[in-house]
Amino acid sequence: MLSRIASALVPALGRLSVTSETAGPIAPGSIVAANHSSLADPAVVLAALHRLGTEPVVMATAGLWRTPVLGTVLRSGGHIPVHRGTTRAATALDAAATALAAGRVVLIYGEGGLPKRRDSRDTRPAAFRTGLARLAAASGAPVVPLGQCGARRLSSGNAAKQLAGLATAPLRRPALHVHLGAPLHLDGDVTEATATAHRAVTAAWRTAEQRLHGDDTRPAGAARPA
Repeated sequence: MLSRIASALVPALGRLSVTSETAGPIAPGSIVAANHSSLADPAVVLAALHRLGTEPVVMATAGLWRTPVLGTVLRSGGHIPVHRGTTRAATALDAAATALAAGRVVLIYGEGGLPKRRDSRDTRPAAFRTGLARLAAASGAPVVPLGQCGARRLSSGNAAKQLAGLATAPLRRPALHVHLGAPLHLDGDVTEATATAHRAVTAAWRTAEQRLHGDDTRPAGAARPA
């Protein structure tokens, strides 16, 4: 349901295009690792993945489960709350590993939080936490790096600016781009695997940024403009 809502909502807010380095849908039991830059980017990422035929289980901060309506949708979809900074945080990785074993695709944000900047400019992903590498090691699942660019044009800044951005987006219709890199397996220790994942997601984000700004006109997989 969450993916379907996003796929209906995002085209009304902006012009979404998607590219992928591999053909077809994401393989069942894969981890999608995305960069996190805005409160709006989960919707952008879900809409892009829905276009590619994938409806993932999302790992997200547990506070969202207390939000009216959204919390109900998250619970009904089997999404995974992450209780950051508590003794319950590790249970999210166990739940994600179970979902992967059942053939679900799991969406995780390696940065574990949003940037504190208030401008609408996109920048490279911040350093990753170790949860992604630990989940990949525990499950043996391939990791698909995903870079998104443009979501900060929908929502960034203080609360008033974020609301204003979303309210005016249907008139502005900013360009949004999501790029999926080739799947990889994370080997080595957790520190090395975390660095490898960060490089891969950064490369995918850079491709998305180039696509968004028209700096790269070469084909990069199957493009699916809105």
